[in-house]
Amino acid sequence: MAVRRGRRIAVDVGDARIGVASCDPDGILATPVETVPGRDIPAAHKRLVALVEEYEPIEVVVGLPRSLSGREGPAATKVRTFARELARRVAPVPVRLVDERMTTVTASQGLRASGVTSKKGRSVVDQAAAVVILQSALETERVSGRAPGEAVEVVI
Repeated sequence: MAVRRGRRIAVDVGDARIGVASCDPDGILATPVETVPGRDIPAAHKRLVALVEEYEPIEVVVGLPRSLSGREGPAATKVRTFARELARRVAPVPVRLVDERMTTVTASQGLRASGVTSKKGRSVVDQAAAVVILQSALETERVSGRAPGEAVEVVI
């Protein structure tokens, strides 16, 4: 199956940092963009809006943290709130929530395997996690033929 044409941005929302990744217009390769400080939520939203304006994606994919059993805890509630506000700010660009179980673990293992130390890796692990989220979303769309995850409703 084909992936819809157009660049996408992926966001890995953490307490301290927010990893951002992007892909090419053909949806083949996801690459790290930057790490946005996450403690100041309004400033983080402002920076993400600027990135959406710069990259002009067809959608923004936000990783939704779930437990291994698939349940949603406080972290997922926080991400849903963050994604709703982001969707409001970047409308009409759609925001979608996708399952991000194990992405940070996968990203950390990949960085360690490539020789990045854990101290140096802290600043890029969030970007690497966003890359994993985006690659996973693209693969899901490639296999299913549908946009990945769930759409975030924009409340005005």
